[in-house]
Amino acid sequence: LPDENELVIVVIKKIMPYGAFCILPEYNNLESFLHVSEVASRWIKNIHEFISEGQRHVMKVYRVDRTKGQVDVSLKRVSEEEKKQKLELIRTEKRGEMLLEQAMKSVPDLKADAATLKSVIEAEFGDIYSCFKEASFGGEKALEKIDIPKELKAKIIEVGKKSIKKPTVDVKAMASLVCYNSTGLADLKRILEQEGVIVHYMGAPRYQLSLTASDYKKA
Repeated sequence: LPDENELVIVVIKKIMPYGAFCILPEYNNLESFLHVSEVASRWIKNIHEFISEGQRHVMKVYRVDRTKGQVDVSLKRVSEEEKKQKLELIRTEKRGEMLLEQAMKSVPDLKADAATLKSVIEAEFGDIYSCFKEASFGGEKALEKIDIPKELKAKIIEVGKKSIKKPTVDVKAMASLVCYNSTGLADLKRILEQEGVIVHYMGAPRYQLSLTASDYKKA
């Protein structure tokens, strides 16, 4: 059963005037109930204005009766940010599984099954995609602690490097710079470009500085 306050994917199966019966695909299609009072923050005249049968929603579990196996979910208690995060998590999980499947296909006579490998990887990295991400950036060192075949480690690194690129940001700024040496312009360019900054002369004393880095704060 899910935990209280957990975000789950919910499929609407049957709508009644007082609420809707739903299933949770992430929990083997476990049945749950969405009361009409948990659909929206305002008064509802017609529940069909907000939900339809067959729709998928991100909802929050707000009550779990473990003795009866009953789960109540809420649509109104989910913020837009929580919805966004949950959907992004699902996309990441699916992508991780696809990458693992791709890596496994590249290893002939692999004896370990997907479920076992997934369990081992998640125990170390939390999720499969994070494993490929760390392997892409850190190489063999990132996979030292997980007990999987050496050939598969090599394929995980290879697939990770091909599929996952380091995020980058481009930052530009205008600056007013003055140097009184006779070689002032050359000195300014030499000093700044040592840090990876590209300098564009816009007309003394104005210069445009641009830089690419892994994150905005660092840039």
